[in-house]
Amino acid sequence: MSTPTNGRYAPCALALATALVLLSGCSVFGSDAAPADSEDGGAVVVQPAADRTGTLPDVDPSILPQESVAPAPTMRLADGLVPPTNRWFSGLVLGDEPLPVFPVPLAFGTTDGGFGVGLPAVEVTPTAIVGPFVPQVGVDVGAASSVLTAYDTASVTLELRDADGSPLGDVSLVQGSPVLRYTAATDQTAGLTQAFVASDDADGLVTAEIDGRTWLLVGPDGPSDAESIAADGRSVDLAAGESVAFVPAPDPVGSSGQTSDEVLVTLATAAAIPVTGTSLAYGADDSGVTTAITYETGSPDAGTVVVRMPHQREDGATCDLGTYATVHGTVEVCVTRTLSWSSPAVEPAGALDVSGLTADQEAELADQVRADAAAREDGLDLPSDTYFGGKSLAREANLLVLAEQLGLDDVAAPLREQLTAALREWAEPDGCQSRDARCFVYDPAVRGVVGKTPSFGSDEFNDHHFHYGYFLYAAGILAADDPGLAADLAPVLDLLAADVAAGAGSDDFPALRVFDAYAGHSWAAGYSPFADGNNQESASEAVSAWNGLALWAAASGDDELETQARWLLGAEAASAREYWTDFDTDDPAVDGFSHSVTSLVWGGKRDWATWFSAEPSAMLGILVLPTQPVAQYLAGDPERIRANLDEALGGPREDPASWDVMFGDQLLMYSSLAGPDDAASALDVARDLPDERIDDGSTRSYLLAFLMSRT
Repeated sequence: MSTPTNGRYAPCALALATALVLLSGCSVFGSDAAPADSEDGGAVVVQPAADRTGTLPDVDPSILPQESVAPAPTMRLADGLVPPTNRWFSGLVLGDEPLPVFPVPLAFGTTDGGFGVGLPAVEVTPTAIVGPFVPQVGVDVGAASSVLTAYDTASVTLELRDADGSPLGDVSLVQGSPVLRYTAATDQTAGLTQAFVASDDADGLVTAEIDGRTWLLVGPDGPSDAESIAADGRSVDLAAGESVAFVPAPDPVGSSGQTSDEVLVTLATAAAIPVTGTSLAYGADDSGVTTAITYETGSPDAGTVVVRMPHQREDGATCDLGTYATVHGTVEVCVTRTLSWSSPAVEPAGALDVSGLTADQEAELADQVRADAAAREDGLDLPSDTYFGGKSLAREANLLVLAEQLGLDDVAAPLREQLTAALREWAEPDGCQSRDARCFVYDPAVRGVVGKTPSFGSDEFNDHHFHYGYFLYAAGILAADDPGLAADLAPVLDLLAADVAAGAGSDDFPALRVFDAYAGHSWAAGYSPFADGNNQESASEAVSAWNGLALWAAASGDDELETQARWLLGAEAASAREYWTDFDTDDPAVDGFSHSVTSLVWGGKRDWATWFSAEPSAMLGILVLPTQPVAQYLAGDPERIRANLDEALGGPREDPASWDVMFGDQLLMYSSLAGPDDAASALDVARDLPDERIDDGSTRSYLLAFLMSRT
C-alpha cells in the first residue's frame, strides 16, 4: 500500500432532466428543454434542444489572504492552465516525475524517449483487484520531457519535447477510449517496441500479436496503411501533422474466443478519426440524474471507439463490439459520439424524519438530546483543522435539528447561537491575518482554497470535498431559514463550493476540481503521487459533500448550483454502490476477490484496505460514515447490506458484543437500511454501545434518532 499522504488514517431514474447543462473547456451552456434519446452506434445520445450561456459563481478569492500553506509541486503545465489537482491524470503532470495514469481501459506512462501504452492484465487476489501499468507498445521519438497543454471533461493533450524544449508531437489520452493517438509536430520516424505488419486478412489491417492479444496500428493514411511502416515493422514514418494510433482488440462477445475481422475493421475505421476534445452534459430532476459525454471528432456523423463502464449501462443501449476486463469490472465496447446514462435521484436532506416516533421513543430521544447538549453548556470547543473542525460543525448541526424537531427550545437556542458563532468565525475572510486556525487562505500557485490548519494533506489539496462538504452541510442547515446569515457566510462558503465544484473553469479554479464525470465519482488525492493512479476511499463522504453543497445552494438561493449539486449527489451515490459497497461479485473481471466491498478504489486497482486501519469494520465503516439523512441511497439490497456487515463485524450480528468495533455506531445505522426488523435490533444494541464507539462526527442522539426513524 502506498504512503498515506492523501489520508484517512483516523476514525474520523431514471428520467432525463428538464434542465441540461453542457461543459466544454471553460464554458457552461444549458438547455431549456428535455433531451431526447436516440441510438447512435449502440449508445444512447442526449440531444440538447437549445443552448444558453450559463454563468460562473460570483466568487472573489482576493478576499482571502493569498498564501501557499505547502510548497507547490513541480508542474509540467503549459502557460495559462490551472493546475489539474484531484484528476485521474494529476500524477502525470504534478510532482517530481511523471507517473502512470489509467484512462479506462488503457494505462499510459512516459518513458525515456517517448511513451508506453498497455491494456492492463487484471490480476485478482483475495484482497485486491490489480491492473498495473505495463507498457505493451512503446514509442520512441527522442523525447526528453513532456508538458500538459490541454485538458477538458475526459481528454488530455500531452506534448512531448526534445532536449531543447522544442515540440516533437502530442499524445491524446481520452477516458473511455481504447485508442492511444500520437500526432507528430515535425517530420520524424517513431520507433516501436513491437513489430507491426499488414495482416493477410481483415482488409490488410496493420497488427501485432502482444501477450496473446491483437493490437491495431492505424497509420497516417488509415487503417490499412502499411506504406509508412518500416519493413521490420519497428518504426513508422510521420510527416508534421500526421498521426498514428494504437488499439488493443477487445475480448469477443460470446464463446468464439477470437475477435472477428469485422469488429477489428470497425474499430480501426473509428480509430482513424481523431477525438479533438470532449464535452459534458448533465441534468437533474426529482426522478433521476443524467450524464452525457460527447466525444468531438470534427464531424457530426463520425463516432469513435468508447467503452461503457458498469455504472453507465442503460436498458435499451447495446454495445456489442466486445469487452475488456478492467479493475472496475467488465466494460463494453461501442462506436458512438455521445455516451450517456442515468442514475437514481437522491433527495438532499439535512434532517431525519422523526414524525413517526412513538411517544416513548420521543421521550427517550429528548432525554438523550438533553444529555448530549449538557456537555456543551460551557460552549463549543471545536477542532481547528478543516476535517475534524468540519465534522464537528455537522455533528452540532444535526443535534440542533433534533432539538428543534423535539421542541426543546431551551436546548436549541443556545446551541444555535454557539454554532452560528463558530461558523461565522470560520467564514471571516480575513481570519488568517490574525490567527493560524479556523480560517482559510487562497493558494495562488495551485489555485484553490486551503485551511490554514491542514489535515490529511489538505494543504496539498487532498480530500477537499470531504472537508468542505461538512462546512456546507452545517451552513445549509443553519442558514436554511435565515437569509441574513446566508448572506454573511456566502463570501467564504461560496469559495469553498467553488474550490471543489465550480461549474466552469476560470483563472481562479478548475471546473469540477474533484469530480470525474466519466468515472462517475470523485478523486481524493490532490497531486496523486502514486503509480496506481489517483484514489478515493470514503465514497460516502463524497456523497455527503454533494448533499451539503445542495443544502447550501438552497439556503443561499443559487438555483443553478443546486441543480449541479443534485446531479453530483445522484451520480456519486450510484458509483459509490457500483464500485465500493454493492459491486457485482459475479463479474468475471473480479473473480477471485473474496470480499464484498472494496474500500479503496484507484485508477489502477481496488483494495480491501484503508489508509488507517486493518480492522474489517474499518473497511465498511469508512464507506458509510457520516450516515447523513441521505444515507438511504445505500439501501435497496437488504441481503447485500447483511453480507457486508457479516464481513465487517467481529461476530454474529445478533450478538451485541459484535458491534463493539471501530465505527460501531455507523455500522448500526447502516444495518437499519436493511429493514425495520434490522433497525429495531440495532436500536437495542445502540442504547448500550460504548461511548468510544460513537464517531466524533456524531452523537448518541443522532444514532438513536436514525434508528428510531427506521423501525
